[in-house]
Amino acid sequence: MRNLIDILDFSVEEIDELIAVANDIIDDPEKYRDVCHGKILGTLFFEPSTRTRLSFTSAMMSLGGQVLGFDNAASSSTSKGETVQDTVRMVSAYTDIIAMRHPKEGAPIAASRVATVPIINAGDGGHFHPTQTMTDLITIKRKFGRLDNLTVGICGDLKYGRTVHSLIAAMSRYENVKFVLIAPDELALPDYVKDEFLAKDTSSYVEIKSLEEAIPSLDILYMTRVQEERFHDKAQYEKLKDSYILNLSKLKFAKPTLSILHPLPRVNEINVDVDDDPRAHYFEQAANGRYIRMAIILKLLGTKGIEDRRNDGLEDDTLECRNPHCLTLTERGIKKLFKDGKCIYCDQTAHKK
Repeated sequence: MRNLIDILDFSVEEIDELIAVANDIIDDPEKYRDVCHGKILGTLFFEPSTRTRLSFTSAMMSLGGQVLGFDNAASSSTSKGETVQDTVRMVSAYTDIIAMRHPKEGAPIAASRVATVPIINAGDGGHFHPTQTMTDLITIKRKFGRLDNLTVGICGDLKYGRTVHSLIAAMSRYENVKFVLIAPDELALPDYVKDEFLAKDTSSYVEIKSLEEAIPSLDILYMTRVQEERFHDKAQYEKLKDSYILNLSKLKFAKPTLSILHPLPRVNEINVDVDDDPRAHYFEQAANGRYIRMAIILKLLGTKGIEDRRNDGLEDDTLECRNPHCLTLTERGIKKLFKDGKCIYCDQTAHKK
């Protein structure tokens, strides 16, 4: 079986295939109505979600399957002290595939090491969100007919934005993609994302603080909210929460072909006066999430016989992960594994004890 933990788990060719299947589902949904009859999707959402959880539910039901699960940690045995890995072991016995969201980075990797069914990462802390990225990619492909030769502006919370990290990882593999990273210093893109994905010949990037300065050159503007739930210091959140607000006046100098995207939910970073602008594609983007998740479910259910348990990494008693958002700091009994000097769960650089 295969898992989807990180968007790089899919090759560029597989991404193209998934987009093609999703487009076929959009064109002929009846053809797919019962292809998952008798299959069960487990939705393990340890933190709140609207679009992702409901689109997964809608996706599986639209394929003729069934869904069981929970929508917050308080309604699971986690509230009694059960570990993520024990929960996943149990749910594997009741389902054919699992989609999980967790506030701690690396939780889906921990799950994949013990699950007996495919694991889909529906978001792990500020780390990755590959199915949102697939939603972004199909929306871009449907608008532009391509995923290369684009200038992509990403604005807002680039530090904790898991959708941002996954989108950069995916689009950095396409030729001549230029990223314009728009953020205050406090929310700048982490170095580990730059080092891994932007140090390539296929892509380039600039970092600026002015949204108005960036807009005229952009093909895509990917807005994100400043995420209150990722901040330990609420005073800093209050300081940064209104860093960027997109309104119609700021779009005066934008290209007529600009595509405005947002993973949602929004707070106030996109004014409602933008919603009726023909360049606003974020609600269509959300709708596309259902179809691409149908394609992902079909692909992963058809990968029996493939071993993908994230068994790489070695235990090293001289190293430790100090990322406060990493699952290894709170999960009992988890093997703390490192590869190339990094924690395999959260990709952060390990430190000597």
